[in-house]
Amino acid sequence: MAAPALADVKAGVDAWSRGDYAMAVREWVGPAEQGDPDAQFNLAQAYRLGRGVDADQAQAEALYARAAAQGHIKAADNYGLILFQKGEREKAMPYIEGAAMRGDPRAQYLLGIAYFNGDLVEKDWRRAYALTSLANSTGLPQARGALAQMDDFIPLADRQAAQTLAAEIKAKAEATRARELAAVDLALASETAAPRNLPTPPSSSKPGVDYPTRSPSDPKATIVARAEPPAPARTAPEAVATPPKVSPPPAAIAQTPTRASGSWKIQLGAFGVPGNADKLWDKLASRSEVAGRQKVKEPAGRLTKLLAGGYATRDEAAAACASLKRSGQDCLVTQ
Repeated sequence: MAAPALADVKAGVDAWSRGDYAMAVREWVGPAEQGDPDAQFNLAQAYRLGRGVDADQAQAEALYARAAAQGHIKAADNYGLILFQKGEREKAMPYIEGAAMRGDPRAQYLLGIAYFNGDLVEKDWRRAYALTSLANSTGLPQARGALAQMDDFIPLADRQAAQTLAAEIKAKAEATRARELAAVDLALASETAAPRNLPTPPSSSKPGVDYPTRSPSDPKATIVARAEPPAPARTAPEAVATPPKVSPPPAAIAQTPTRASGSWKIQLGAFGVPGNADKLWDKLASRSEVAGRQKVKEPAGRLTKLLAGGYATRDEAAAACASLKRSGQDCLVTQ
């Protein structure tokens, strides 16, 4: 079934490019039901924008979630933003962090505010200013307003130090995104549309945040990200995923002896070439975060997911994942 499914996804991409959205949707439905992550992502885009089908945000969310679970980067980025807008911020944060570390300005804006407020992450005003500056550099209006607010609270020395940190984050994000896109072997078209699906700024002198009434020295100063998304733009072309010619991953799940038997795992990557999962494990196996844990290779459509398993609690898995991220290795907590 693999070859016909890939052909259908490609036919859908061609139809989408011609503006025949209904035909594109028809081509993607079958592969999406069979578990193809590109088809699921593309179909989610169609439901989100209402192209070829009636707009259905719940259906889009479900499809993004299914593709994200298979390691689809763009799907994971969009899914995290949807969760955040729904108020499921704790569940969204791992996706937001991953997207921000890949350079997504929408996620950088939200994560920057989280670091400013100390909301679900440890308060870090330098990192907050660095991330928000990166989002602002893309022209994101919400980031501009948030940055203006931060100027009233963050000392000049920290703002200056944040510029160096922003350059480091940007360089690491570019490398991370290139590495992850190569790892999943997905040929994604570049998305030229302006950033969207962000909290809508209020009408005020400083859009995008609640104007604080506290003095700049008050440590309880907060910036609030709005949670009402604007209507999606319908004129700019959307990215759709074109499937590469790859072999399906093996059905077997390989595991190594474990030092724990918990149900929580850390997803380390998703690969079109199963051998690349083994190479990454060999690279990380000696690190304290994963040493002695289960090596789990799960088939996911035509990809192979690599996970470290055996964490007793979500907090334990999240701590290990956070440590890996600090060293440049992206990951995702799952169960």
